[in-house]
Amino acid sequence: MLPARLQITLIIGVVFYFIIICYFLKNKALSLKYTLLWLFAGLAMGILVIYPEMLMFLNALVGIQWNMNGLFAWGILFIGCILLSLTSIVSRQNNKIRQLVQTISRLEKRVR
Repeated sequence: MLPARLQITLIIGVVFYFIIICYFLKNKALSLKYTLLWLFAGLAMGILVIYPEMLMFLNALVGIQWNMNGLFAWGILFIGCILLSLTSIVSRQNNKIRQLVQTISRLEKRVR
């Protein structure tokens, strides 16, 4: 169980997290389709902060004995998922850029 002061502090942190994500979305620093990933992360954090029993249940389900170890394990797993998602996005963008450069090169060759 989380102490009340820590839980309130974490809830305030999650609210600031959502404010920052909305600010980035408003200023178009993040596109909408990529913002969904970060909103899902914030939602997961918010649920675990409001209902810490869910973390204990997940730890028991997997067989993790200490809640702090479970928190780090789930955090690392979640960060890995975000990293994999962002890596796939970068790979797709790299392929698109390569195709655009090749197309521009062909068009320049035609113009000359």
